[in-house]
Amino acid sequence: MSLKEYKPGRPFPGVIGRTWEQSSPAWPSPLRSKPGAPNVLFIILDDTGFGHLGCYGSPIRTPNLDRLARGGLLYNNMHTTALCSPTRSCILTGRNHHSNGMATITETSLGYPGYNGTIPFENGLLSEMLMEAGYNTYAIGKWHLAPAEQTSAAGPYSRWPLGRGFERFYGFLGGDTHQYYPDLVHDNHAIRAPATPEEGYHLTPDLVEKAIDCIADSKQVAPDKPFFLYFATGAMHAPHHVPKEWADRYAGQFDDGWDAYRQRVFQKQLELGVLPKGTQLSRHDPDVQDWDTLPPEEKRLYARMMEVFAGFLEHTDHHIGQLLKFLEDTGELDNTLIMVLSDNGASAEGGPHGSVNELKFFNNTPESLEQNMAAIDGLGGPKYFNHYPWGWAWAGDTPFRRWKREVYRGGTTDPFLVHWPKGIQAKGEVRSQYAHAIDMVPTVLDCLGLEPLAEIRGVTQSPIEGVSFKHTFNDANVESRHHTQYFEMFSNRALYHDGWRAVCPFPGPSFTEAGEGFGESTLTEDRLRELDAQGWELYRVSEDASETKNVAQENRGKLIEMIALWYAEAGRYQVLPLASPTRAVFAQERPQITQDRKRYVYRPRTSPTPENAAVHVLNRPHTITAEVDLSGEAEGVLLCHGGLTGGYTFFIQGGKLHYVYNFVGEQEFHIESAVEVPRGRSELKFSFEPTGKPDLKAGRGAPGRGRLYINEDLVAQSDIPATMPLILSLGEGLTCGRDENSAVSQLYTAPFEFTGTLFQVTVDVSGKHLRDAKAEQKAAMAKQ
Repeated sequence: MSLKEYKPGRPFPGVIGRTWEQSSPAWPSPLRSKPGAPNVLFIILDDTGFGHLGCYGSPIRTPNLDRLARGGLLYNNMHTTALCSPTRSCILTGRNHHSNGMATITETSLGYPGYNGTIPFENGLLSEMLMEAGYNTYAIGKWHLAPAEQTSAAGPYSRWPLGRGFERFYGFLGGDTHQYYPDLVHDNHAIRAPATPEEGYHLTPDLVEKAIDCIADSKQVAPDKPFFLYFATGAMHAPHHVPKEWADRYAGQFDDGWDAYRQRVFQKQLELGVLPKGTQLSRHDPDVQDWDTLPPEEKRLYARMMEVFAGFLEHTDHHIGQLLKFLEDTGELDNTLIMVLSDNGASAEGGPHGSVNELKFFNNTPESLEQNMAAIDGLGGPKYFNHYPWGWAWAGDTPFRRWKREVYRGGTTDPFLVHWPKGIQAKGEVRSQYAHAIDMVPTVLDCLGLEPLAEIRGVTQSPIEGVSFKHTFNDANVESRHHTQYFEMFSNRALYHDGWRAVCPFPGPSFTEAGEGFGESTLTEDRLRELDAQGWELYRVSEDASETKNVAQENRGKLIEMIALWYAEAGRYQVLPLASPTRAVFAQERPQITQDRKRYVYRPRTSPTPENAAVHVLNRPHTITAEVDLSGEAEGVLLCHGGLTGGYTFFIQGGKLHYVYNFVGEQEFHIESAVEVPRGRSELKFSFEPTGKPDLKAGRGAPGRGRLYINEDLVAQSDIPATMPLILSLGEGLTCGRDENSAVSQLYTAPFEFTGTLFQVTVDVSGKHLRDAKAEQKAAMAKQ
């Protein structure tokens, strides 16, 4: 029948179901998980050593994590990379850190394939895999897996959590954050903390509350839909922040020092069966002071720093307990596969004397013991960014040698718990099979009965490099399937292979023995040859778990085999070239998302610009020019960068124009205009002209002369003798029209939003607009 022959009311041949009454629906199949699929919860602690949790022999009370150990499994042979971002990339992808481009933290990326700080899309995250399997996916807490230059409001957002398979995110993007004034991001936008420390705010309970909210939101609609929650606390990374009453619970408990702590914890570990029989306590570290030789005031300070850390850990455990209680109350706990891991060993970044401002470590600025002692009563509170001395890091890694950033077992062997009542029959048992963070993803997939995806969003996937350890859940004696594992961190190298471990520390087994501190050595080709010839140590860790007996001399053939195998693994996983551990890499120029420019324009009510995306003013001439319109008693911040740990702020207060440079929280250099800012429209300017060169060894940036101008008239000038050489702030970025988190200056209370009209603020780093001879001459004549 042709269209011309067709008559209305008759069916057209070949056409069936012309209307919905005559048709059958063909809905797209909903994406649903397998019936009974377990939830998955990763709890990732930061800088928590092998000897810190109660279930690992510590005197610090961690009842909720201990409960997971009693109801599940405690592993004593789990390994990480020795640093946060690298380990986290392993945890989420199942690939090695160099394969992920994460040889180091994103802020110190170097541009080589294994060191570019950019996880390739062919290395899919567990979140991306499980979302395709019908899971809700949530990331709460620390991220630190996006290139630092890509964490501003300009994006790109493709490597933020929502770009890598997580449906919701609440936390912070950088490596650490102030626990009372956090740099918060909700999904894909920056937000201000919901309360102040004066109102009782602390980040950890906020994170737990948001995690519970995410789960509850979904379960009330789809109770059978499982979730994957990646819960990564800011604890126990510096700053060690906790309400005073929590720290006071440990008053006097560490007065006998770190050596005594190690002995107590070691004995408890043996009693609990956490350590293999015959394990010896490793030597006293040459870099750590003998506690008995310290003066009483130092002992008091260091003991208090550890009390604060202990209170912080118990506080963290308490709030993790709130999350576990919610899962129990809702009937989800038994069918939730929980894995708890620390990302590396305890942190030595507090140095020998501890710190009240970790920004000093990153700028190589010497610590002041006197200033630290003066801060003792405020430790743990919002005023300080405190960190304990490295003697406590060494103790926290009991029974092992060394700490975070290094590849002896103190840096790489971490507490690891697995809890899954519906899937694991064994309860309260210890597992000693060798495992690594890259094994978590394949184990989860194995437990869920899923295969790794061949393709994610059109990108062919690389092979998973870890292996499942599910077979160890109900068999304490079964062999590990992970036979070989390389390690490399800041040119520290190691290799595990079937019970043997070769270690090549750099610059040496300790800073004292090497005669060089962290960041003071350059790894040249000649030095590398020397290390390969003489620097490798060999341990039979199947018999000597704490690496106390170097058997390299009597097993020369085995050592050579291990070194050769390390190089084979290095070639396989993009480890070379090796990079020296220098702080100067923080200041290295990295590709930005826009072309380099000399003029930056900022506007009020915009999101904070993070450190690595903000205009770089350190050690260079620059001007800051604000265009304002004042009516009445207007005041507030025009532009600032940083917080109480350090930074600068340009503001109006009391009718005057002000500039304050906060040098690592130690001293505020304040310049105030001699006259008031006039009513109406004005151009307000600050200029900085370096008068010297930076001295990285001394932890000092370029000194300079600061000047204030109002409508081109010079109204104040003063020397700024000390500036930061490498990093301006810890997390707290640049904001226009307000001070977003903690106040840069003690002269005002944040956010101190500008109450006049602020059009824009321009920062010029060309050096062309520094001096105004006419204005300076006019000011000089006015003084005559």
